[in-house]
Amino acid sequence: MRGSMSPSMTASLPTWVGRQRWYAGKGRVPVLRPIGGLQLLDPAGEVEINVHLLVDESGPTPTTYQVPLTSRRVPLPGAEHALIEKVATGDADTWYIYDGPHDPAYAAALLRLMLDEGTATSDGIEGSAVAVGHRAAPAVTGRLIASQVLAGEQSNTSIIMSMVDSLEAPSNPLICKLFRVVHHGENPDVVVQTALAEAGSARVPQPVGNISAQWPDADAPDGLAQGHLAYAQEFLPGVQDAWRVALVAVAAGSDFSESARSLGLATAEVHATLASTMPTRIATDDDVGAFTRRMRARHAAAVSEVPALAAYDAMVEASIESVSSTTWPVLQRIHGDYHLGQVLDVPGRGWVLVDFEGEPLRPLGERTRPELALRDVAGMLRSFDYVAGSWEQLHPGSSALPWASRAREAFLDGYARGAGRDPRKDAVLLKALELDKALYEVVYEARNRPTWLDIPITAIARLAAGPRSDLRP
Repeated sequence: MRGSMSPSMTASLPTWVGRQRWYAGKGRVPVLRPIGGLQLLDPAGEVEINVHLLVDESGPTPTTYQVPLTSRRVPLPGAEHALIEKVATGDADTWYIYDGPHDPAYAAALLRLMLDEGTATSDGIEGSAVAVGHRAAPAVTGRLIASQVLAGEQSNTSIIMSMVDSLEAPSNPLICKLFRVVHHGENPDVVVQTALAEAGSARVPQPVGNISAQWPDADAPDGLAQGHLAYAQEFLPGVQDAWRVALVAVAAGSDFSESARSLGLATAEVHATLASTMPTRIATDDDVGAFTRRMRARHAAAVSEVPALAAYDAMVEASIESVSSTTWPVLQRIHGDYHLGQVLDVPGRGWVLVDFEGEPLRPLGERTRPELALRDVAGMLRSFDYVAGSWEQLHPGSSALPWASRAREAFLDGYARGAGRDPRKDAVLLKALELDKALYEVVYEARNRPTWLDIPITAIARLAAGPRSDLRP
């Protein structure tokens, strides 16, 4: 089994890939072409661990996926759900092929590559590639005793790693995120969180290490792409994200203002750290033009899905025009996909932000550019709307708008205190960013959750109503 996939595996893998939650080409059968691979070492010498880099050419734009596979001669107990295929070889052996993240041998090899700052090469797998592990400081010690894939993820695969220290006592667990779609360029989840942690911020999980790689890509400079394959950090077990905390509050009729205010303060703190540790720049005419073009495209897409939104054409166009004539703040690195589900409520530590990868379906070049910090602010305001709207879905005829309005107002108060400037003073930009997000939500809900369409449509109607009275208690 060493090296290339068997013919039967090559034939069956596209169907398996097409069924995975992380596969971006929903509704298509992948057309996979191997471009590179890596071999990781199992210290026990019992498991073959091959990481395949496969280009899917079934869509309009080729997409590169990372597919780790493990091969065992004996079935892995309890891993029937991760078994991809059984392969009989000419020497009468049978190999059991598993989705790698579900195999503890793969998890151990991945972590060891980071902590040892080792190198992995292709060594006979299709195409050439090389990966290098990078250890964060302070270095993690101990060893992995168990691993489990985190359920429910869409675009990546995360592995929870249970650890023991040198005395075999349980130590803090880790979480390793495997980037399923890989891009040429540094992954912002790695770069931004690492920059925050190195600056001393306690608002992000502490990094453990990462793996970067180089692989063939005809479209990349010199025919070689470089990017991140995986990132490990401290795991914070038993905590809830802010979405769940807010849902409990709205269901109980509890005021969320103090929590929202502290979240605004934490958000401003993270933005300030990013502005001081990563590049910033003045907005250009090109930045303004790109924003207005994207907003017009989102408006057109939303009207195509919900023709009744044409009633707001004049309001949308006026908002777009006002963006072009207002003064823009300095652009900086931001979270990029900020909502209540991206923040953890950690006892004794407060709000901790996670998942700085940005919107996974946007090109990496867009996700790594300096942006308006107000985009994160607008994203969180929309998230409070969604908490209220989701509660209203279960309670027809009842309104949670007052709850959401108080939460939004408190969040902005907290952000203003932490940032030293009230985001409501940039009302033109903030309204445009909220509107842009709501238009995006219309398209998403129309295609995926039509019963939730009222949430973004109601927001657009409120934004059209004039001054931000929707933010008043």
